[in-house]
Amino acid sequence: MANKYRGEIEAELGSIKRTLVLTLGALAELESAFGADDLVALTERIGSGRLKALDLIRIIGAGLRGAGEAIGDDEVGRLAVDGGAQGYVRIAAALIAATFGDEP
Repeated sequence: MANKYRGEIEAELGSIKRTLVLTLGALAELESAFGADDLVALTERIGSGRLKALDLIRIIGAGLRGAGEAIGDDEVGRLAVDGGAQGYVRIAAALIAATFGDEP
């Protein structure tokens, strides 16, 4: 069960309900993946509204790993989500909103 007070969300990925959370370590992982110098640059990059499929994989993967799931980005990219591309966008948006305190 996801705890919204810890920034956790629950999403169905690959037909399994999973918890995702962007811990400090997961955010550091995303800073590195996106070449962001700091959290402000990371939020600007994510908030630009111009995310590639690889960006969505990285965000969702970091959220899964932040919640303790040992999963690589290649495997994340193969997980099916209801709603197709919009489903991935919805999950990433909810995770970002939970992390930075905005309701999706």
